[in-house]
Amino acid sequence: MASRVFEYFVVCGIGPEIQTLDGVKGFHGAGIMYMPSLLDQFPPSNHSLYPPPPPQLPTCVLPAGVEFHLSGLDPNDTSTYPRSYPIVLTEGDGSKIYVSCIAFRDPVCEDVAIAYKIPTNYFADKCICLVSRSPSFQVLRDALEELFIVCFSPNSTSMPLWEVIAHMVSNVFLPTPGKDRILFSIENCLLSVETPPKDGLPHADISFQPLVQCLDVDNLIRLFTAVLLERRILLRSNKYALLTLVSEAICHLIYPFKWQHVYIPLLFFSGADYIDAPTPYMMGLHSGVDTSGLTLDGVVVVDLEYNCISTSEDIPPIPDSELSFLRSELLKLLHPNVVGIDHIKINLGGMSDQYAKTGNRTWGEEHDFQLRLIFLKFFALLLSGYRNFIENSANNIFNSQAFMKKRSRSTNQSVESMVMISQFLDSQGFLDYLERCINSDESSCNLLNKLQDATGRGQDPMIIFPSAVEPEIITVSALDTEAAGENCHYDRFPANIRTKEQEEKRRSILAGVAGALDYSAKQSPSSPSMLGGIDSNGDTLSPRERAAERERMVLDIQVKLQGLWLRLLKLGATEDPLSSFEYGTILALIESDAEGIGGSGFVECIREHIHSGWQCRLTDEQFIAVKELLKTAINRATSRNDMITVRDGLEVSAEMYRRDPNTVPDYIQRHLLSLAIWEDLRFWDSYFEHLMEHSSNKMTNYVTLVTAQLVVIATHMTGLGLPDGESWNMIETIAEKNNLGYKQLVCA
Repeated sequence: MASRVFEYFVVCGIGPEIQTLDGVKGFHGAGIMYMPSLLDQFPPSNHSLYPPPPPQLPTCVLPAGVEFHLSGLDPNDTSTYPRSYPIVLTEGDGSKIYVSCIAFRDPVCEDVAIAYKIPTNYFADKCICLVSRSPSFQVLRDALEELFIVCFSPNSTSMPLWEVIAHMVSNVFLPTPGKDRILFSIENCLLSVETPPKDGLPHADISFQPLVQCLDVDNLIRLFTAVLLERRILLRSNKYALLTLVSEAICHLIYPFKWQHVYIPLLFFSGADYIDAPTPYMMGLHSGVDTSGLTLDGVVVVDLEYNCISTSEDIPPIPDSELSFLRSELLKLLHPNVVGIDHIKINLGGMSDQYAKTGNRTWGEEHDFQLRLIFLKFFALLLSGYRNFIENSANNIFNSQAFMKKRSRSTNQSVESMVMISQFLDSQGFLDYLERCINSDESSCNLLNKLQDATGRGQDPMIIFPSAVEPEIITVSALDTEAAGENCHYDRFPANIRTKEQEEKRRSILAGVAGALDYSAKQSPSSPSMLGGIDSNGDTLSPRERAAERERMVLDIQVKLQGLWLRLLKLGATEDPLSSFEYGTILALIESDAEGIGGSGFVECIREHIHSGWQCRLTDEQFIAVKELLKTAINRATSRNDMITVRDGLEVSAEMYRRDPNTVPDYIQRHLLSLAIWEDLRFWDSYFEHLMEHSSNKMTNYVTLVTAQLVVIATHMTGLGLPDGESWNMIETIAEKNNLGYKQLVCA
């Protein structure tokens, strides 16, 4: 079945269960930030077309939380205006979810206001969203804004709003790349969506202008270099949209390489502690969030408002020849009037102006294309002849040393001076690129290789791109308005029709809240906290009771995980684990739990299953699902500095396997190499200490004991596929710290 452009239409805001960002239940007045909830969605939650919206979606689309207001939209106050911005979420398998958002003030629902005794005429932040697997940012934004206009237009609409939404979500399918253009309408507005050919540059439905407007050429190159070298990167801006657009733009400029690490273009405010994570990341954080309590050591902080980049660690510069090319080409594109001020303004014979199309026009799609082409040409220069050094051997896929020596001879630069290139060749992005080229059909449409070949033959670089073809127009039939009843007019964003069960659940929650508040008022009418609606039960719990409550919650999650895990392993041969309810629920438990109970519980569940006698063999489909879940659990644990879960995940990954076509065991551990934690000596150091503490034979000779634990570590490093040199250096460092001599280590 063809994929739809819009997976979901979602509404987030204040639901029937109100609590502050700190977890305190109840309404405590304006000026306090509250947790957002998922209020409505289409398709409804009981459908089975594709996985449900990510559980973290409400927190991400309203990153500051929800605030109550005394007034709604005020034409004289820009702070009350609706805000439109995109966000990007990354799932455990690395796939992206694209969301267009409009946040606005909407009247508080009457039943919620009555239950929580919220003053009349209060407003609260609400966010409507379109969710997609396609990076079609422009059509997502255009469609969402049209729906917003339809809802709040002074003119009434011909159809109920949720019918308009349902028709659009259900009937607009993704076009064939490079061949189709889909036309559809919302009321009287005609919209279109198309995607570029697969053999061209990746689909980037954004303007690169915000990036080049915020950063000058030198800072743009500096940010680009930091991304290539996989530093920890923090973007700051007071505009949500800018954070996402700049993040996406810089990721497209490193094509054909891909960012391999944590990617959160718009970080929710309460997640600011993530910035202290030791592993590479790219995050965007609103300028209003205070980070003064964070160390930020080694973090590349990019202030988009002030064109400023700061970091405590040097960013190695790009080699002179490539830097000169990149800088001059960017200046030609961005400042053509200055660069060409001495040039004669006529065309003689073979003279041509590469930027004639863009030099005298406002920024547009042609500028975006030229910018991406400049960076692709840069990579063609930087990696000239790299294909001659691809080895694809058991231990190595690229001979970096030979490549560097060849480059040293051709540029008259010492190998030691090429720090930037050396670090880039060791990056996960470069290794991932090589693996994709070797292990897939990607090499057939590799634009970097094509550009190098075309340049070598003296051909126009433009021949590597597919020719433009007039797309076939496919029109989505409009919604039938003849059967519509009276015109619809809305003073707030309407709720979708709830099922009987949903309505009963909502009433039950609100009735409980109202009853608790009435009881509290009778018991202590003068108590501000009671009148505010604080959960009285939570307030009276002793520390021991709170601990017991948490233990019950942990036990509940672990029991659920055990059942889900066993059912996942028992799925039939025709069932895909990745699309199963079991996989989706386990993933949600891992991703949505800030304390890590889901991730650690999942790993512990596997450990217990192994100890019960499970043989650890998986089918190919199970192998992929378990690998992705384990990757997600370890990634989340790493971001929380939960080394116990990382350690346990490493150990269970060495047990689970599948049989390859030659019946050779293929262990999950081998597929976890891309996780950056394995390159951190601190992890292996702490793992060694754990092994020493829990050794079952502490009475043995100290040297023998240390050696035995180092062998365990070396076995895991080999299982992961860490380079021998890197593994040996870390083992040698640990050995020296524990007074194990070089000769003893070699003998081991």
